[in-house]
Amino acid sequence: MMSRRGCIAVSALAAALALVLWFVLGGWFGSGPLDKPRNFIVPNGAPLAVVADRLQAQGVIKSATTFRLGARVFGGGGGIKAGEFAIPAHASASRVLSIISSDEIIRRFVMVPEGMPSIMVKERLMAQPTLTGDIATPMEGSVLPDSYAFEKGEPRQAVLRRMQAAMSRTLKELWAKRAPNLVVKTPEQALILASIVEKETGKPSERKMVAGLYSNRLKVGMLLQADPTIIYPITKGKALGRRILQSEIQAVNDYNTYTMVGLPKHPITNPGRDSIAAVLNPAKTSALYMVADGSGGHAFATTLPEHNRNVAKWFAIRRARGEI
Repeated sequence: MMSRRGCIAVSALAAALALVLWFVLGGWFGSGPLDKPRNFIVPNGAPLAVVADRLQAQGVIKSATTFRLGARVFGGGGGIKAGEFAIPAHASASRVLSIISSDEIIRRFVMVPEGMPSIMVKERLMAQPTLTGDIATPMEGSVLPDSYAFEKGEPRQAVLRRMQAAMSRTLKELWAKRAPNLVVKTPEQALILASIVEKETGKPSERKMVAGLYSNRLKVGMLLQADPTIIYPITKGKALGRRILQSEIQAVNDYNTYTMVGLPKHPITNPGRDSIAAVLNPAKTSALYMVADGSGGHAFATTLPEHNRNVAKWFAIRRARGEI
């Protein structure tokens, strides 16, 4: 027969086992208190104790103490990660730890398309409600068009710095791979010419040809006569929304390539990687002229008579469409 002391010991062990069972089945693996999905932010560098307290305060878990204990026992030593996480409704403490220890971070993106001017880059960043702080309009040509991930609450200036750092890296990389004997002599000149190429053609297959044409014009001292350089001082790169006026064609400023020989003083937009690459490795062509061909591209010509024939074809297309 078991002694009284033995009975007490067995009872204590049973109680301990029951407590462990409750913890395992209920407090750790059981359904959590969150009644609907919500996002939870783990601050950068926050210790587990602080995160556990925040989880409890926001109703994600029942007990910060249980969560800390469970993390030590079942956590596996992986550690929690900073970022924003999506927590499903009624997630167990075990599931919550798994989520904030994983790479399931919510990725937010802002996209800068090729040829977006800096004034619109600023507008796009300012329109992101989860970013913070103000920014000045960045220098034209300083932002590399791409998609950029950001975290909720991140400063806009930090995102902008990543965009500008990406442009600096890309320009340096492509400049190192440039063809010999280019008409552009500096990375800055390449960026300016690439911004014109970006605006002059929306057809990727034409970029090198357009770059070659403008390179030829620069070599022989011809006016570039690029319409986007007329528009930029008027709208800062936004769409003009009407036909260009004769007075605007004749305007003298730092950008208008109808009244100045050579490149504008600064870029007229933020060119993409492919336009920069096209300028640094342009097509080998003798073309000096181009005009729209009615299909979204251009007809290229070496001589003025050939160009005039292409222009006549373009006007015939426009008349057939009822545009003139």
